Amino acid sequence: MTLIEHTREAPASVVRLHERDDVAIARRPLPANTEVAPGVTLTGPVPGAHKIALRDIAAGETIRRYGQIIGKASAAIAAGDHVHVHNLDIADLEGEAHEQDYAIGREVHPVTPAAEPATFMGIRRPDGRVATRNYIGILTSVNCSATVAHAIADHFRRDVHPEALLPYSNVDGVVALTHGVGCAVASEGEALAMLRRTLAGYARHVNFAAVLVIGLGCETNQIDALIDAEGLEVGPKLHPFTIQQIGGTTRAIAEGIRHIHTLLEEANRVERTPCGAEHLRVALQCGGSDGYSGITANPALGAAVDRLVAHGGSAVLAETPEVYGAEHLLTRRAVSPAVAEKLIERIHWWETFCRVRGASLDNNPSAGNKAGGLTTILEKSLGAIAKAGTSPLQEVLEYAEPMRTRGLAFMDSPGFDPVSVTGQVASGCNLIAFTTGRGSAFGCAPVPSLKLATNTALWTHQGDDMDINCGALIDGEVDIDTLGEQIFQRLLTLASGERSKSERHGYGQQEFVPWQIGVIT
Repeated sequence: MTLIEHTREAPASVVRLHERDDVAIARRPLPANTEVAPGVTLTGPVPGAHKIALRDIAAGETIRRYGQIIGKASAAIAAGDHVHVHNLDIADLEGEAHEQDYAIGREVHPVTPAAEPATFMGIRRPDGRVATRNYIGILTSVNCSATVAHAIADHFRRDVHPEALLPYSNVDGVVALTHGVGCAVASEGEALAMLRRTLAGYARHVNFAAVLVIGLGCETNQIDALIDAEGLEVGPKLHPFTIQQIGGTTRAIAEGIRHIHTLLEEANRVERTPCGAEHLRVALQCGGSDGYSGITANPALGAAVDRLVAHGGSAVLAETPEVYGAEHLLTRRAVSPAVAEKLIERIHWWETFCRVRGASLDNNPSAGNKAGGLTTILEKSLGAIAKAGTSPLQEVLEYAEPMRTRGLAFMDSPGFDPVSVTGQVASGCNLIAFTTGRGSAFGCAPVPSLKLATNTALWTHQGDDMDINCGALIDGEVDIDTLGEQIFQRLLTLASGERSKSERHGYGQQEFVPWQIGVIT
């Protein structure tokens, strides 16, 4: 499912992805009576990226795309009909979508190391880790200290006070990453542990030269307990304090500004040097997906991931609800039964989590996804997994859990992009590759994001936010191997300091959103 396979009889107006498929995908908006296969003409107009029946399908029959089941016909479908929410759903497949042949480890293939090592211009830290950016960060233990944190960061904004960082050209900026929790939550349990794990992941992130941690003082998430629980070390590069301890808002802002001034000179004493691609850890994301995502940008990114892994680098797939029903494609690549079973356990956790709350995993795809041609979560998941290429699955991580091995990993997270990426960055990712078909606007300080457009229409309409046009693949202008190489090379240049579109727009501070699973009382 990582290659576009045109059937011999399919005209240029559609693409059929697998010989077992019951549907073809419109390559552009098509009017009624368009011939899409010998003897098959459209019974009505079909938008680009949407599905078209290639045969008569009875109500209750399963329907395949990518050679995999994406749902059942909820009504009789004639050849040439538009196939979408009005006649396709997952029906009784939900709750049973995971009952696949997991075939654990059956498709694990050894990774052939790259013949020539790829390098980028990275920033080597004293502990041997390599950064792709050089920020000073301000974290908060609780929502109550968010205003102080932002006031401190605003003092160093280049667009407001350009003189503040003028002498420090090697510092990418000072950013405040705030959140909405930290108090009125159980002092013991997974909710607080998850928040602390996330904050600690950012506090020790390689792209931060130093970090301030600011609290109010009376919150449940006490800073001292956070530091002890996560094994952080207070020092010049980790400076904690509270508003109550310092003596109020004005003094707390002054203290933060004062301390950052003491850090800037040392933070500026870095230089970029050649570093091997094995130091790269790429967060894989898709947002605002459409019917083209699983055909163009996602498999092209997967080809880039396979190259990265061959060079010793790492990639982290996430968004558990968006691999639901397609997780068997990952368990077959798991390096051990324990890795596969942990993924399966997380799938079951999500089924229970939704069921007890009266929710449905098929609530995902979103309205925008459906407008873009995606109908069921099974269809979306099959396309989303293509981002992970074909490399072995080395480990499965809890949300914001630090990565332990190199290669491909999966991290449990919701499908909401800011929450998911926040966890991936906390796990140690120093680059983000983000595919979109509808036009997601996104960034995540302190890590740069590469935006991949799934179609040329988006690239043309919203190119101000996009870094690479993967629509060239379905346009027939490039093959997937060439596009995968282009993405890999752009990741190297991004890691070397070239700013992405989202960085130029200033995205990143508001997209820090730790996963909240606890009860607020």
